[in-house]
Amino acid sequence: MIATDLNPRALACANENFTRLELPAVQLQQADLYPTDAPLANLIVCNPPWLPAKPSSSLEYAVYDAKSAMLRGVLQGAKQHLAEHGELWLIMSDLAEHLQLRTRDELLSLFTNAGLAVKYRLDTQPKHGRSQDDTDPLHVARSAEVTSLWCLTLI
Repeated sequence: MIATDLNPRALACANENFTRLELPAVQLQQADLYPTDAPLANLIVCNPPWLPAKPSSSLEYAVYDAKSAMLRGVLQGAKQHLAEHGELWLIMSDLAEHLQLRTRDELLSLFTNAGLAVKYRLDTQPKHGRSQDDTDPLHVARSAEVTSLWCLTLI
């Protein structure tokens, strides 16, 4: 198993977590999206930043993805990195839709344009404190938010 990230701090954190969870077989690689010189994958898992907006600090890169660049890169690269019957699991919130930053049709078009089809989707409702806090300015959007595991396959 190979895990990638561009940020050395994220890789250090992942290494600590893998060690704590006794997952020593995970190879960490500092790379932009996909590992170099890796065999085709049966499974690619990605939890990209959820909001297509420009980050203003290094911390915000976990939440904001300017012009959906990372999401587009993951989707476009899947063809070159997935095995014939492989799956791309994309973990995403629909918060961008509630905030009118992206529509569901735009998201589905990104999948199709990358040569991917939705095999299935699993949804979960929010349980975090902010989704229950009606004093939060984003309460309406957060309380309606759904996080989905999109299972995508090559067309």
